[in-house]
Amino acid sequence: MKYILLFFVCQVTFAQWIVQNSNTQASFRTVSAIDKNTCWVSGSGGTVLRTLDGGTSWQKLTVPNTDQLDFRDIHAFDSQTAIIMSAGDGSEGKAKLYKTIDGGASWKLVYSIDQKGVFFDSIDFWDRQHGIAFSDPIDGKFYIIVTSDGGDTWKRVNSENIPAVKDGEAAFAASGTALVVQGNTNAWIGTGGENGGRVFYSTDQGQTWQVSETTIKAGKTSGIFGVRFLDAKTGIAIGGNYEDVKEAFLNVNVTKDGGKTWTAASQTIPAGLKEGVAIYNKNTLIAVGPSGTCYSTNWGKTWTKIDESALHAVSFVGKSGWAVGGKGQIVKFNDAILNQGAK
Repeated sequence: MKYILLFFVCQVTFAQWIVQNSNTQASFRTVSAIDKNTCWVSGSGGTVLRTLDGGTSWQKLTVPNTDQLDFRDIHAFDSQTAIIMSAGDGSEGKAKLYKTIDGGASWKLVYSIDQKGVFFDSIDFWDRQHGIAFSDPIDGKFYIIVTSDGGDTWKRVNSENIPAVKDGEAAFAASGTALVVQGNTNAWIGTGGENGGRVFYSTDQGQTWQVSETTIKAGKTSGIFGVRFLDAKTGIAIGGNYEDVKEAFLNVNVTKDGGKTWTAASQTIPAGLKEGVAIYNKNTLIAVGPSGTCYSTNWGKTWTKIDESALHAVSFVGKSGWAVGGKGQIVKFNDAILNQGAK
């Protein structure tokens, strides 16, 4: 039986965010906006929430026997269908994917692996049938799985078609955007860790991969945290250092050739760690992280600080956007500032 609680929003505006009461202390690392009314979020303690009324109220959706899981990515297709990804070591029973087709009334375990070292970082879909997810490296290669039936079944990509990672290179399951897809076939993975700061890219739905270098600083706790693409050619990678979230360095790269080459974009740095970035329109980006929120109206060349909200992930559909963070934070975007200069 589905157990639903309705949490009514406290309409408090903090800078450019309308703070919403989730009535939970879960740490949220992912958000999936569908339209101006519908949004899903997920996080620690097996927590999944959904709104169907633009954030006026939130429903808690119970995934049975998942209290020990951390759902660090969610891909929602509509108000009824979504897939959630648990981040954690496979040997501890934490590398799992679940799917609902009835708005969270029931959930089906669609993928599970108990192999040590498998740690899922992100999931995304090109359309309702074709999707991809990836894990930290196994035997020197990213563990990548794909689906062609809407996530009901998954198949591992041949590791021979994936370039080897460097020593210490992995990915950050921080915002659900270490992996992003675009169009019908394109996919990109941003890496971090020692010798990281690279982008793996595929043009055939993840069957074969190449890798390119960026100028984003790599280190044990630093590298790329989020990737977004406007089209098949134009993309952005953003990151920082999670041990020193205020550290300022050139943490933004852009590409104009589909990820084959990357260059530092910023004239003004979005100072500190940025874990997620969303596209507001063809010129405007909104970035979030523990160091605060900022926006750019020229595709990353210059950045303007919005506030110091410590958020992890952000998702927009048109002008409707939500972001999430620790201690149950869910906030809805108030676009008053952007409407003045980001049209």
